[in-house]
Amino acid sequence: MKIYNITGYLIIFSYMLACMYSAPAHLGPWTGMLIGGVYFIFCWFLGGLYLADVLHLGIAHRSLDYKEWFIKVVTVVNNSFGLYVDPIAWVNRHRLHHKHSDHPGDPNKLSGDGFWRTLYLCVMPYQCNDNLAGDEILKSRTFRVAANPVFAILSQAFSFYLSWKLVGDLKFVLVMWVGIRIFALWVNMVQNYWTHTRDFGYRRYNDEDDNAMNIGEWLPVTATFSAYLQNNHHHYPGLLRLSHDKSEYDFGFVTVKLMKYFGLVKATRTGTELPKDVPLGALDF
Repeated sequence: MKIYNITGYLIIFSYMLACMYSAPAHLGPWTGMLIGGVYFIFCWFLGGLYLADVLHLGIAHRSLDYKEWFIKVVTVVNNSFGLYVDPIAWVNRHRLHHKHSDHPGDPNKLSGDGFWRTLYLCVMPYQCNDNLAGDEILKSRTFRVAANPVFAILSQAFSFYLSWKLVGDLKFVLVMWVGIRIFALWVNMVQNYWTHTRDFGYRRYNDEDDNAMNIGEWLPVTATFSAYLQNNHHHYPGLLRLSHDKSEYDFGFVTVKLMKYFGLVKATRTGTELPKDVPLGALDF
């Protein structure tokens, strides 16, 4: 088993054990584990929907056209009750990452950055010298408020306070609060380090001047909503699905198709242009 898989499963296992151990007496260990698991899944799924599906494919690459009200609701709910991420800064950093991938100007990681340096950059990324986030929706009041540092502090403080009052135990809430953020840091390392280091995964396309790799195991693909298929994505960043072969597991694409079923999203012309060298016969969207 690869180191990224071992690390991910170990974090999840440790989180569940910590929830059992720290659960207050009136809940008991098994109910504590259940509550911790529900909180974990809630934060993970909402965060993946927000980052991978909405911000990433919907705004940063314009591969998908979501209902505007849905984009704003997901942004507010995730940043109020889940893991806060500045939407404007994230879109800008991601576009710069594609423009300068693994080279100077990439705010995520340079080619020579090792594991510990990349881990530090997940918390303190390189400074962005350009602004590529000029989309109209990013200028809307909802996004300007969500990107405000005061909102970030107040919303997360309120979320923590609400969890504390619902559960009734400070230590238990701290364990859940810190635990899900450690998992989120692992997810960030999946995208920034393990899929941008040529010692891991495989490359379908070798004509890109970057270190983007594909890794297709169940846990990393599910945890990142398919962001582990980086080589595919960097080769054709506008395509609405990251899997380029039927054999590649693509959890993110499943969630997008489900939202299409409910009428929340449709494909853009950019997202549906299927290049000839992609092994898929059709997008199946």
